[in-house]
Amino acid sequence: MELNIYQVDAFTSQPFSGNPAGVCITQSPLEESLMLAIAKEMALSETAFLDTSTMILRWFTPEIEVALCGHATLATAHVMKESGLASVGDIVEFNTQSGVLQAKLEDQQIILDFPAAELLPAEVAQEKLTLLTIDAKEVVSYQQFASKDLIQIESVQSLRALTPSFERLKQFPGRGVVVTAPADDPELDFVSRYFAPWVGVNEDPVTGTAHCALAVYWSPLLNKTRMRGYQASTRGGYVEMEYCHTNKRVKLYGSAHTVIKGVLFV
Repeated sequence: MELNIYQVDAFTSQPFSGNPAGVCITQSPLEESLMLAIAKEMALSETAFLDTSTMILRWFTPEIEVALCGHATLATAHVMKESGLASVGDIVEFNTQSGVLQAKLEDQQIILDFPAAELLPAEVAQEKLTLLTIDAKEVVSYQQFASKDLIQIESVQSLRALTPSFERLKQFPGRGVVVTAPADDPELDFVSRYFAPWVGVNEDPVTGTAHCALAVYWSPLLNKTRMRGYQASTRGGYVEMEYCHTNKRVKLYGSAHTVIKGVLFV
């Protein structure tokens, strides 16, 4: 079997930045075991698989299937536009485990329509703070969403300096940790980092789904619905977002750049 495969840098317009995702688009569904094997071979944080006969979109890390992935959805919509499967002006609808997701294709960007995260107060997990190298005195807020932690700390300098113990973190229950701080750049609203060693991704470069929680968190604090965040990973990436309070949705604005396309022989 021969499959077209792409590697796309998402949430960036430049190669070798943003968050790389694998994209595999087929006209019929693939076996789950094959999708996982391909995701392991791609060795990226996520690989997206789209079956155009049903418009079912699924995402796999090298370890597991995930229920929602922002950057790989952006990458998939980008490949569809680039390959002629969709055109500028189209609104593409994907059927996913997280419901119907829309991607509006514009000339210079793609607008994703995602469900807003539900944030819940959580008890501070001191062990996790220690392993994340977060000083408990700097913690402003500790919340959870979808089995993930969202922690605001006081300074962006401390955020950038974090050096988590990833292997030791996996000894504790978890799914992912978003750490955020107010921006020190007037062009930004906040800065964040995202750690998910539990699913085989120690630090994700730019995480769309994390910004579905960050938008909900920062919107009332900043008194804004439209915000701009920077994810301070080694590659780094900017995410424009809009929190729609009335229907509990978040719009993510981003572009993407294809860096590799080829044929996978399986």
